Amino acid sequence: MSFDLDLTRRLGDAVIACRIVADTGLTVLFGASGAGKTSVLNMVAGLIAPDAGHVRVGGETLFDAVAGIDVPVAERRAGYVFQEPRLFPHLRVRANLLYGRRGDDGGLDVDETIALLGIAHLLDRWPRTLSGGEARRVAIGRALLSDPRFLLLDEPLSSLDRARREEIMVLIERLRDAVRMPILMVTHDRDEAARLGTRVVEI
Repeated sequence: MSFDLDLTRRLGDAVIACRIVADTGLTVLFGASGAGKTSVLNMVAGLIAPDAGHVRVGGETLFDAVAGIDVPVAERRAGYVFQEPRLFPHLRVRANLLYGRRGDDGGLDVDETIALLGIAHLLDRWPRTLSGGEARRVAIGRALLSDPRFLLLDEPLSSLDRARREEIMVLIERLRDAVRMPILMVTHDRDEAARLGTRVVEI
């Protein structure tokens, strides 16, 4: 299984409960804003601890409340792409891409990843000069080059105009079909969910 999640967490007056069992491909977590989708991603990444349940990705247990397992964030090796690109403003695109890279022995090839994302012409640019779609591409590239076991995408198409949204949707389709790693993506757009998801889970 790519994702085997059984999560419960109380946040304020709300209780988030989620059960996902998904095979390979891209799993979409779909629902209205405020439903707790980003909190689910944060629990998978280890940024929030569930009150109960478990997190298993690719057969590896990252969290289990009963067994007392809680793998540290850095050791989970999640490639997390947040709603905002969160690029380092003082680093050019090339340096942003290579930040956090885990040496040269494993993971995706840098040149192949740059070609896959179509960002070779951006490498010497500063983040402030990038369009929204370009910045998302760089953020996805940085996540991929950190040698992740899986990807978490939080509303990767939000705040983009129609042309940039289509650009990133095509990129995500390419990642889904070419990179072959577990992907969990959050969206509140039903059309995005239907087009991109191998499996869609409503929350």
